[in-house]
Amino acid sequence: MLLRFCPQCGARLQPTFKFCPSCGEKLPVEPDEGGGSPPSGGEQQSHTSKPHTHMLPRMLPHTDTLPHTDTTQKQASPKMESPKATPTSSTQSPPSGRCGSSPDVDRTFCPESVCVCSVKGRKGARPAALEPLQEGAELLDQTGKRWMLVKLLRQCDGEVTYGGEWRVLHRDRSERGALVKTITHDSGAKQGPMFTEQNFLQRAAKPASVEKWVKHQKMDFLGIPSCVGFGLHDTYRFLVFPDMGQTLQSILDEVGGSLREAAVLQLSCRILDVLEFVHENEYVHADICAENIYVSTNTHTQVFLAGFGRAFRFSPGGRHVDYKESSRTLHHGNHDFISLDVHKGAAPSRRSDLQSLGYCLLSWLTGSLPWSSTHPPTTMTKEKERYSRNSTRTPSEEHTLISVLRPGT
Repeated sequence: MLLRFCPQCGARLQPTFKFCPSCGEKLPVEPDEGGGSPPSGGEQQSHTSKPHTHMLPRMLPHTDTLPHTDTTQKQASPKMESPKATPTSSTQSPPSGRCGSSPDVDRTFCPESVCVCSVKGRKGARPAALEPLQEGAELLDQTGKRWMLVKLLRQCDGEVTYGGEWRVLHRDRSERGALVKTITHDSGAKQGPMFTEQNFLQRAAKPASVEKWVKHQKMDFLGIPSCVGFGLHDTYRFLVFPDMGQTLQSILDEVGGSLREAAVLQLSCRILDVLEFVHENEYVHADICAENIYVSTNTHTQVFLAGFGRAFRFSPGGRHVDYKESSRTLHHGNHDFISLDVHKGAAPSRRSDLQSLGYCLLSWLTGSLPWSSTHPPTTMTKEKERYSRNSTRTPSEEHTLISVLRPGT
């Protein structure tokens, strides 16, 4: 199968190309249709974003944003004929790994507890479990800075995140909190989520570009993380980010799974700000969920959208790639929140990000979704399509639906 677009950056290719003329990456050889063909996606949609309300406790003095702690949830769904059950994709959690004693340092970074998670998807696409490095290990990035792994925060398939600190040697110690993400080093092949994330941050989200955007839009803040270090450590690749706070998923776990309406609306404003910047730079995030959203633990006024490991350039050179179903892995990602395009194997687009954000807002507001993660992905796709067809409800009807999903509203 001849590649028409680069699977890394989305640039248009000629049949004889062996390397992408845009990003320089070597193009994969695909002798049959079994492999993932170059993504394509298509539709035209608008994106709007209006700053700048904030979210969660103490974020605005005039807004009650304390999390809603009612854990009693119900689900509502339009009547439908029960489809034939199909085997569900099994999920597995990697082993917790080994943790050793760390050197005697002043640990100023106090992150959340270790979170072990797995992303739902096809078995064939799941990476091997990654054994964590020992706490206290030091990583040397490509600029010569040393980063110490202070505490294991979370572990997902193929990726581990640590709380870390920057150690300055041969002078008075200077430390700061950091997040260190590691993956296995696959024989130098420049592919996978970490390379996708690093490529996006270096191409479209440079600190200077973000700062220019903030000034032009007259904003006070934009939640785009900046990569402050990267490199190799033995057989591990790693990226280093500033300490962005606590994941929204950990906050939801603490408060019972749902938030007050004001907090959800404030979250949506901050995330829409980020999506507007991402979309204007010809990319989509393609993996919006609570695990990829961070909330500042100091002021609770900063919300970051991180986890760009599935970012996709939907409009290279200003030309939207074609929409083509089954051109990518079907149902790839967190089944509860992925868009209909991703369910059908089409490349993600701006519409996909907005759909995923809508699913997230409903989940954060009610603590549940009309579709269940226990359903086969094909059934979940039909459920999402059914609710999309019923999108002509009036605001009062929408409020009635939310009242059914979350009693007491």
